[in-house]
Amino acid sequence: MSYIRFRKHYLHIPYLVLAVIEFAVLLGVFVVLTGVYAPQSVPPGPEGVLSASLLFAAILSLGTLAMGGYAEIVRETLSQLYFRTLVAYCFLGGIALALVYAFLPAMDPGSTNLFWAVLICTFVVIVLRRLFLAMVDSQQLVRRVVVFGAGTSAQNLLHDYDANMRALGIRVVGCLADTSNPAVAEERLLTTPADLYQYCRANRISEIVIAPQERRRCEGGWLPVPELMECKLRGIAVTNAIDFYERELRKVKLELVHPSWIVFSEGFRVSRFVQWTKRLTDLVVSLVLLAIATPFMLLTALAIVLETGRPVLYSQKRVGQLGREFRIYKFRSMRQDAEKDGKARWASANDNRVTRVGAFIRNTRLDELPQIYNVIRGDMSFVGPRPERPEFVAELKEKIPFYDTRHYVRPGLMGWAQLNYPYGASIEDARGKLEYDLYYSKNHSLLMDFLIMIQTVEVVLLGKGVH
Repeated sequence: MSYIRFRKHYLHIPYLVLAVIEFAVLLGVFVVLTGVYAPQSVPPGPEGVLSASLLFAAILSLGTLAMGGYAEIVRETLSQLYFRTLVAYCFLGGIALALVYAFLPAMDPGSTNLFWAVLICTFVVIVLRRLFLAMVDSQQLVRRVVVFGAGTSAQNLLHDYDANMRALGIRVVGCLADTSNPAVAEERLLTTPADLYQYCRANRISEIVIAPQERRRCEGGWLPVPELMECKLRGIAVTNAIDFYERELRKVKLELVHPSWIVFSEGFRVSRFVQWTKRLTDLVVSLVLLAIATPFMLLTALAIVLETGRPVLYSQKRVGQLGREFRIYKFRSMRQDAEKDGKARWASANDNRVTRVGAFIRNTRLDELPQIYNVIRGDMSFVGPRPERPEFVAELKEKIPFYDTRHYVRPGLMGWAQLNYPYGASIEDARGKLEYDLYYSKNHSLLMDFLIMIQTVEVVLLGKGVH
């Protein structure tokens, strides 16, 4: 098993190991520089050196997490890896360390020591990551998987494998046909073995993914239950396709969802304690963020007035928790006649309704800051599915099954779908985002909310998903 489930969230063990090793490298470099070469630069004694080193390593590790450095599907060139690490360590880490050292000056090792620590860590971590990715992708460490099924579900799984799962260290050996009319390409089909367990053992198969055309025998389909039981009992994992998607791609494949799965699967609920804690966190973070963001909000309002005049704010009806409508607030980023005919429209790439100031505040997410008011009111949370307009919701509910399930969770300023899916402006995009929203609805926790908030930093800095 190459993953663990912690607080309802799947964590891949190789990347946890990478995070621990990188943390140890950051810690070790700082200890050597400050404890050996410049012991006078931090609080005296082993405890002082260790405290300063732990602080340094923790902040730079959070910077890596914020820049998506531990995302399993990330495969980068050397220049891209160098850029991501520089932003994580020098920009995010530099800002965070400057703020911390302003309040804890005794922990500051001095600019020279800090410069060399960051430079050495950047070089070592880049080399370490290149070695790590080579190891994860090696034939000795990849997980070899057989798909049982050759219909549309198996075909879609192979498509997602080709697009994303290769980077996760998974190799789909092929598909075992469960029907006389397979949808899978012939070259991806395997000859049905006489002994499934012996075949898996001989070919180093670690998992069988069940993706049949139908759940029960029909149209000539079949499910070899005794053979699958033998594989399971003798150490080979047997997994439903929907659980495989959830674990590996952290989404719920919509075509595989049945009402019974929602009813009987673990998840889709949180304790009262978690609800209260999340609400308290929303209020505290809102007030702190409001204090920090007020100058930026005033400058944004001034820029809008100077370019296109009033109004500064723009409000729309959105659908919130349990289908209740509320009014969401944003800084206006489009022309005042953007919807002069009264018809709701999806935003599009290079939308000509967006003003110059509007383009900037959209890229930097400054247009979302007035929604702090919605969070304080309780209409929204900081983390949750993004709320949609009632006109769109009515259409999407008709065309996308289970679309209404996303409304059982309070909508948010930032969400799991926004991290994992590009900006959506169509029915098909809404379907794709719903798969991530369903994953969040099923598995959300305080830990997952924290990870989403941290990783949203990359979205803001790089302007991902902005139209």
